[in-house]
Amino acid sequence: MACVFRYDKTFEGLLTCLFHAYNRRQFPERLLSAEEPAGLFDDEVLEVTTDAALAERVWNGAARLVKGEFLRGITSCWLSELPGVDELLFRYLRKLFDTKGKNVYNLADPDVLECSKIWKKVSSECSRVIQFTRFQKTADGIYFSALAPIYNVYPLALHYFTDRFADQTWLVYDARRAYGYYYDGKGKVEEVRFAETLTPHLPQEKLAAGEELYQQLWQSYFKSIAIKERLNLRLHRQQLPARFWPYLTEKRHNHS
Repeated sequence: MACVFRYDKTFEGLLTCLFHAYNRRQFPERLLSAEEPAGLFDDEVLEVTTDAALAERVWNGAARLVKGEFLRGITSCWLSELPGVDELLFRYLRKLFDTKGKNVYNLADPDVLECSKIWKKVSSECSRVIQFTRFQKTADGIYFSALAPIYNVYPLALHYFTDRFADQTWLVYDARRAYGYYYDGKGKVEEVRFAETLTPHLPQEKLAAGEELYQQLWQSYFKSIAIKERLNLRLHRQQLPARFWPYLTEKRHNHS
């Protein structure tokens, strides 16, 4: 009998689906959102309601089988937001439980290999976000930065920002997904959303006194250390992808 699960497409929802699959001893052929219609040959559709307690049980069970780095890899794959990644992770987690954690090392398994590739791509994008973050100080004392990463990596980068800028108030913003994280300078981080997409470079009236001068000084320094005779634009674009340039202070007036 062909069976599909329909759920809310959240990570907790995915873990809840896995719990019900083992509990029912029935594993779905597909995982659908609430809006997706079931196929003509799907004999049974199970509506799964996300349950945080059940999701936590599944996650804790996985944590007992593998090291923390693999849990981070699972989270990274989910945050890739790639099409079909939920079904890939469902198969991966099922193999993890069925083999008591041994299968996560088997790169001959196509699902394990694919998860490994996605994990690597997301980790690389997270590193770039950390490297290319440029803060602007606002008139109300908040340090603001915006980027538009390919993958949803800010949840993975938060630990760096909270450790590195623990005594400052800041807001990091994902311009692609129109949300960000606000840190109050005292240890509290919260997710924030705005009615309109924020621009990466704030207008002068919203900047702190002297901020525009600091930006000009940084641009001048960046220009002065460049040696035109040794410019390797191809290598430069590899190390600093052009898609980040509109968000960087030093590239604001020099997209070359």
